[in-house]
Amino acid sequence: MAQFTKLTSRVMSLPVNDIDTDQIIPAQFLKVTDNNNLADALFYNWRYNDDKSLKEDFIINKPESKGCQILLAGDNFGCGSSREHAPWALTSYGFHAVISTSFADIFRSNALKNGLIPIIVDEETHKMLFDLLEEIPNAEFTVDLASQTLILPNGTVNFPIDPFSKTCLLNGVDELGYIQGFENQIAEFESKV
Repeated sequence: MAQFTKLTSRVMSLPVNDIDTDQIIPAQFLKVTDNNNLADALFYNWRYNDDKSLKEDFIINKPESKGCQILLAGDNFGCGSSREHAPWALTSYGFHAVISTSFADIFRSNALKNGLIPIIVDEETHKMLFDLLEEIPNAEFTVDLASQTLILPNGTVNFPIDPFSKTCLLNGVDELGYIQGFENQIAEFESKV
């Protein structure tokens, strides 16, 4: 897993509530076991017409969304069935953080294990962020994981994250990599038993 410390990016606004994992990545793309090359599958049914041409009015297909690494989504993001492919598709596209008022537990867990930061904000802040992007469409936000802050053009917002996930992300290790970091202590313990 790639190390995550700080990210500054423009933000793509997707004010849709209850975006489920099937909308994030439809079932026909779940046959792969590689987390790369899923960018084109992200929001597939919303992005493409039946003839596979782009729906030009969908936000991710607009030129101003190109290069955005932060997604501001509606409430209850990642609900529905559990599929690790959902954060895979988001990170494959280039997103490194998603902001919402809530995330489905399994999605949040899968996101954190795959280097995608799920940032929870309260409803008032959530509305303010959408309003800010209406006013300043090219605004950049900074996600500072160490201080657990979202730095905005008009202030900062704190966000929660569990300490274990934070440690893993800051060090660029998954759960196994974290355990392997204690290899010397484990070997010492085993030698005494």
